[in-house]
Amino acid sequence: MENPLLSLSTHLATLVEQAGPAVVAIDSSRAGSSGVHWRPGIIVTAEHALRRDDDVRIVVGPGRETKAELAGRDPGTDLAILKVAGFDGPVAAQASASDLKTGNLALALGRSRNGNVTAAFGIVSNVSGAWQTWRGGRLDRYIRLDVAVYPGASGGAAIDAAGNVIGIATAALSRTSPITIPNETVERVVDAILAHGSVPRGYLGVGLQPVALPDHLRSKLNLAQQTGLMIVSVHGDGPADKGGVLMGDVLLELGGTAVADTDDVQVALDAGTVGKKIAAKVIRAGAPVELRITVGQRPGRRC
Repeated sequence: MENPLLSLSTHLATLVEQAGPAVVAIDSSRAGSSGVHWRPGIIVTAEHALRRDDDVRIVVGPGRETKAELAGRDPGTDLAILKVAGFDGPVAAQASASDLKTGNLALALGRSRNGNVTAAFGIVSNVSGAWQTWRGGRLDRYIRLDVAVYPGASGGAAIDAAGNVIGIATAALSRTSPITIPNETVERVVDAILAHGSVPRGYLGVGLQPVALPDHLRSKLNLAQQTGLMIVSVHGDGPADKGGVLMGDVLLELGGTAVADTDDVQVALDAGTVGKKIAAKVIRAGAPVELRITVGQRPGRRC
């Protein structure tokens, strides 16, 4: 009689052997990290674990390493992209986004600095829609793992039971559990960084504070929303300043969409808005005011 646990054990080991060659170790600090060979000559890793921009090396196996060049970083999604000239190792096979479900088995693969593959086993504990990270980036899906991501394994591959990569594993985007940066997000960030060296995001140049809208004002202006965003600071000569925004205004809409918190603003200021005029509706002295703001490119994590 076949032992099902032995069969599962053998299958998991086979998956690691199958997917492991596309996972590399990255030597950029004392802690180190892992990365995934995403496209020919392109390595994806976790931005937070890449401690320096130069003198970066990747380890592809025991005693086998090569130099890598930083193409760019995107702290918002915790991704960094490296280029490796002449690297002909296997490229990771990607899973279909529609196949992933809560409860699916998953493994987190990394590679230690001595060149050996590391693995941890668990399940996908949550799959849901798009998610705004605390760093200001947008993940196309929220994928939480009930899998250990050991020191040095951040930036490695999260794989499914078929051995295909479902995303990049990171321990930096949540205080409670590891997160997988999904393939769709990785593809988008890789394209942007290879084209521009960074991921452009919209910037208004304001400080915002959510505030409750008084009932009498909501009734007077026929407003459905209960909160808006008070402008508590305006950066001199920034996009909002040039667009006529004043301190004390209460922002209600951006691009025709109601905004109730700063996450709504981040969503409205995606890469496609940079350099374009966007409509902004504010309350000023109890009356609605329509403004047009030319969106700038955000430095750091400002709004």
